Amino acid sequence: MGRLTEAAAAGSGASAARSAGPPHTPLTLSATHPGCAATMAFSEEDGTNSGTSEAGEDREALGKRRRLGWAATTWLTFYNIAMTAGWLVLAIAMVRFYMEKGTHKGLYKSIQKTLKFFQTFALLEIVHCLIGIVPTSVLVAGVQVSSRIFMVWLITHSIKPIQNEESVVLFLVAWTVTEITRYSFYTFSLLNHLPYFIKWARYNFFIILYPVGVAGELLTIYAALPYVKKTGMFSIRLPNKYNISFDYYYFLLITMASYIPLFPQLYFHMLRQRRKVLHGEVIVEKDD
Repeated sequence: MGRLTEAAAAGSGASAARSAGPPHTPLTLSATHPGCAATMAFSEEDGTNSGTSEAGEDREALGKRRRLGWAATTWLTFYNIAMTAGWLVLAIAMVRFYMEKGTHKGLYKSIQKTLKFFQTFALLEIVHCLIGIVPTSVLVAGVQVSSRIFMVWLITHSIKPIQNEESVVLFLVAWTVTEITRYSFYTFSLLNHLPYFIKWARYNFFIILYPVGVAGELLTIYAALPYVKKTGMFSIRLPNKYNISFDYYYFLLITMASYIPLFPQLYFHMLRQRRKVLHGEVIVEKDD
């Protein structure tokens, strides 16, 4: 599932870099592909919250922010602080549960309300794009947010037999650490006071967390397949008055297959951005 990225928050000026690169990278173009809704949900590399970028904000978004004045910056700061706090609460709840129970079974049930609230709350990131206070396109933001919500609501929430799978813990841990890092990065960037550790964490943690999160998502979807096939959930069979059919089982297979081309593309792009931000390398992105 995919949070494809178009822009990332920067520090006070040029210290931090855009996470997803310029609009002509293959990654950004993939968001317009018909299969983009089946891209990986784990990726932390999106800029739909902060509205800041590597060499200065997108001019249109910056102009919009200036017209809205302090209200836009105040709202974005509040939003990112709230999201950081929400995922911190989730992390504490997960640690506490495991320390008390000594098992992952029942973990999802115990934290599901918090997870659903804050992940669904991220729909506001689409609104940020619609009103123009961040430079990411509405299409890209929509794919980023909806894919995560798909994983939460249409997979883990809807298919209860898989909620105790170890793979669920994999992507929950990966998502949680990633989101704490990402939203705190945006918060400090908006405050023009970005600690080096936060920047370092944002461009290093993904090296491990991204493959772990993707593995967790894939294994969770795979675990759901037998139940989906047996029950026919979310599927539409012929004949019916609309004369259409849809098989959720095959949709999930296609979703899993989409990880094969998209994971390497996104992962290596993130590695290039890491070299650019932390080591000052000049990365030249080629137009398709």
